[in-house]
Amino acid sequence: MKMKSNFILFRNVCLALLLSVIGIIQTFAAAPAREFYELRVYHFNNKAQQERVEVFLKDALLPALHRIGINRTGVMRTMDGDTTGLKLFVLIPFKSMDQLLNLPQQLQNDKQYAAAGNDYLNSKFDNPPYTRFETVIMKAFVNMPVLMVPKLNTPKADRVYELRSYESPTEERHISKVKMFNEGGEIDIFKQIDANPVFWGDVIAGSHMPNLMYLTTYANKTAREDHWKVFKAHPDWKKLSAMPEYQKNVSHSDILFLQPTDYSDL
Repeated sequence: MKMKSNFILFRNVCLALLLSVIGIIQTFAAAPAREFYELRVYHFNNKAQQERVEVFLKDALLPALHRIGINRTGVMRTMDGDTTGLKLFVLIPFKSMDQLLNLPQQLQNDKQYAAAGNDYLNSKFDNPPYTRFETVIMKAFVNMPVLMVPKLNTPKADRVYELRSYESPTEERHISKVKMFNEGGEIDIFKQIDANPVFWGDVIAGSHMPNLMYLTTYANKTAREDHWKVFKAHPDWKKLSAMPEYQKNVSHSDILFLQPTDYSDL
């Protein structure tokens, strides 16, 4: 009788352990893989250049990306009155680094892309479509592993997208700032106040390092101001920003206000 009781106990323990392992496996299997992002920043001398690039993006690049399953590409202009010059921002999400690295070859093999983008792709050396463009490569944060399309109903012409870049004085302070967003819960605050965050990215290649970038979106200028007032007054933010371990982890920040184009996926 005692032996039977021990067997039942042993069986129940094994069953509990098995269920626990299965639960852990399911949790990791359900967690989405962290995406990679390429942010292209086109610089222009004049509006004519910008218009040529926009035709290329609208008629050639975005349709080509859609054909290979990349359908959440953002195209954003600097807003009127911006003093940083004429720029265009193109944000492309990738499921893996291999997908990012394979994109140029896939585009070269796309005949529709070549035909639709001919003016841009075969520009004469003395009539370039831009002065230069920068490329920033990022990996999505743990607590926001996938780029999200904004849930906004207002016309794109009215929206305000806010792109922020936070540089840190050292790699360790950068890790601190990333942790502040993830484990610290700063990302959660943005979600709680419905700031429509699109992505958070740890910059792994770019001209400003160490660095992170993120994008929040708003229905209009008034909504942007109202959301930031709520954020700054949020008790969780006040508590988080006062923690000693998160002090002095940003040495320089850039804030850009952008407007999505009418053909942008975001």
